[in-house]
Amino acid sequence: MLLDPFYWLIFGIGLLLSLWASARVKGTFARYAQVRSRSGISGAQVARAILQANGIHDVAVEPVQGTLTDHYDPSSKTLRLSEPVYHSDSVAAVGVAAHEVGHAIQHATRYGALQFRSAWVPIAGFGSGLGEILILIGLGMAAVSGSTILAWVGLMLFATTTVFTLVTLPVEFDASRRAMATLQQSGVLVGEELDGARTVLNAAALTYVAAAAASLLQLLYWGLHLLALQNRDD
Repeated sequence: MLLDPFYWLIFGIGLLLSLWASARVKGTFARYAQVRSRSGISGAQVARAILQANGIHDVAVEPVQGTLTDHYDPSSKTLRLSEPVYHSDSVAAVGVAAHEVGHAIQHATRYGALQFRSAWVPIAGFGSGLGEILILIGLGMAAVSGSTILAWVGLMLFATTTVFTLVTLPVEFDASRRAMATLQQSGVLVGEELDGARTVLNAAALTYVAAAAASLLQLLYWGLHLLALQNRDD
């Protein structure tokens, strides 16, 4: 199975997509991290201001080490901004901070896609650990017994990770939409600054698109392979 050139083609496409998207977001962030916003407001200040404007007073804003490690933790209601975002007043920092606040707003307003994704996390975590392992074991058993049941169980488990990557897309796109609308309405960013922030957020979105595409390609590969194997045995 691992000698199948089509498998490595699918794997290679997914890897290249991920590497390209990662390089794109890092390069775009680095570019706009050099452009200071006219408002001179740091990412942390922007985050707190947007939270307050939306009537959200129970979310903490904290710095976290690393670059592009920004995230919102719904379990503790904590918005963690990487140090280059927390302290900086760059266009990139402001855009990323506003995006993460978008997730806090989603949580506060019980945005459906975010609630589904949060509930799906443990399921996807379980599936990602066992899915491909069971597929491979099941294929080995199929060669002996002719039964592909275990491989199909593995495929269903693997599908849970694909579902997670797909539902992540509307969550991230909605957070960016909220961020851009807030930045424009508040006047924190204006003119070309808004275009710069939008470019940064669009580049970040590519990482999620790449992850979804790679997972979907692998799911289709395994599904078609199992169907072909089953039809051959029939």
